Amino acid sequence: MSTENALWQHVRNVLAWVDEANPRTSHEISMRLLKVSEEAGEVASAYIGWTGQNPRKGHTHSVDDVIAECFDTAVTALVAAATLAGDIAAAQAALGQHLARRGPRLAVLVEGATP
Repeated sequence: MSTENALWQHVRNVLAWVDEANPRTSHEISMRLLKVSEEAGEVASAYIGWTGQNPRKGHTHSVDDVIAECFDTAVTALVAAATLAGDIAAAQAALGQHLARRGPRLAVLVEGATP
């Protein structure tokens, strides 16, 4: 299974799990969006631990911990997007459209191409 397929299968599994535990009410949708911020905070915390920024705690995390938290944040964001989009297929289509819109802008920045 490709990494892309594995990613979307994982998102599908998480979405089914959270839908089962917490049906998609307005409150639950808000919680899923807030969860993205919580996960981003865990990236920051892991980075602080990796760099030893807090002298009281010292070095508490590795670069692998920071990377794992980045991935957790990405998956959480995809679950939130799939929740809003309605399902995985709609989320995949929305992501494809988003990347198609952003791609030309990035090409200009990276390659100096004209949009």
